[in-house]
Amino acid sequence: MGSKNMRIGILSAGGDCPGINAAIRGVGKTAIVQYGMDVVGIINGFNGLVEKETIELNEQLLSGILTLGGTILGTSRLKPFKNIEGEAPHTKPDLIKKHYMELGLEALVCIGGNGTQKTADLLAQEGLNVVGIPKTIDNDIWGTDMTFGFDTAVHIATEAIDRLHTTANSHKRVMVIEVMGHHAGWIALNSGVAGGGDVILIPEITHDLNLVAECLLERSRKKKPYSIVVVGEGIQKQSKKSAGVFIAKQIKKLTGLETRETILGYIQRGGSPTATDRILATRLGAFAAELIHERKFGTMVAIQNGEIVSIPLSDVGGKIKLIDPTTNHLVKEGRHMGVCFGDCL
Repeated sequence: MGSKNMRIGILSAGGDCPGINAAIRGVGKTAIVQYGMDVVGIINGFNGLVEKETIELNEQLLSGILTLGGTILGTSRLKPFKNIEGEAPHTKPDLIKKHYMELGLEALVCIGGNGTQKTADLLAQEGLNVVGIPKTIDNDIWGTDMTFGFDTAVHIATEAIDRLHTTANSHKRVMVIEVMGHHAGWIALNSGVAGGGDVILIPEITHDLNLVAECLLERSRKKKPYSIVVVGEGIQKQSKKSAGVFIAKQIKKLTGLETRETILGYIQRGGSPTATDRILATRLGAFAAELIHERKFGTMVAIQNGEIVSIPLSDVGGKIKLIDPTTNHLVKEGRHMGVCFGDCL
C-alpha cells in the first residue's frame, strides 16, 4: 500500500531539549519529500490532541528550524492517562482518540522522554498507530545508546566546568557544580571527565561524604590549590536543599576549605543543538517516517552500535537506562586517573 496522501501527526512532549526541531524536520521533510504524506503539527504535546490544536506543516515551515533550540510545536507535561480527581476516567485518552480520527490521522509521531514513550505505548494499546522518537538531555531512555540533546547538555556543562577551573584556581577554592540528569548520572559523568573534575558524584554510586572530604584534604596537603566537584542532581542527600548546595555545605563543614556552589540548571536544555545532536535527531526523525511508510507501528526509533533501529514501545515504557559502575568505561578510566567517586580513596 502506498503512502501518498497518508496523513500523519507530530508532537513533542515533556521538557524542551536541543534537537527537537531537527527531529520534527527529519520526520516532516522525509514524509513530504520521499513519501508524499501530509503532515500535521500537534501544538503543545498531548494537550494539542486533547484540545484539537494543530497546524499544517509544509516544507516552507520546516525550513530553517534545524539549528533552533526548543520546539516550534511547543510542549507540555500533560499525562493523558493520569486520572485527575473529579475527572471521569480515560476522558483525555478518549478525546485524543476522537480527535485523532477527526483529523484524519493515520499515524502519530511522539517525540519525548520516558514519560512520553510510556504514553505513546498506552495510545498504541488503544489502537492508535504510533512511532516514538526518544529525546532527553538526561540520556536515560532504555533501548537507545544515546538520545539527542545529551551531547549539547554535556558540551554546555563541560564549558561551565572549564570556566570554573579559572576562578577556582584564582581563589584557591573548592568549586561544586550541580548538573541535571534526574536519577541518572550520564551528564555528570561525561562532563566531569571531559572537564577534569576531581570528584564526580552520580546517583548510581553511593557516596560517603567523609571519603569525599578526605580526598579534598589530601589534594590540599599535596599543594593542589583548588578542586572541582561535579554533582548529579539526583544523588542521595539528607536534605531538601539542591544537591549542589547540600554537598558544598557539607564539604565546607567537614574540611574547612573555602567552597562555593554553582547550579547550572535549565541553561543545559536551551539554545542551539550541537552538530552531533542535529545529525542524530535528523536520522531518528527520517527513520520514523520510514517506519510509518512501512506501517511498523508501536515502535520507537533508537540508535544501537551506530545503526538506527526500531524497538517495541512496550519494551521501553517504565524503564530507565542508568550507568552500571562495574562496567562503564568512563568510571573505570576515571578511577585509574584518580577521580574520586565518593566510594573509595
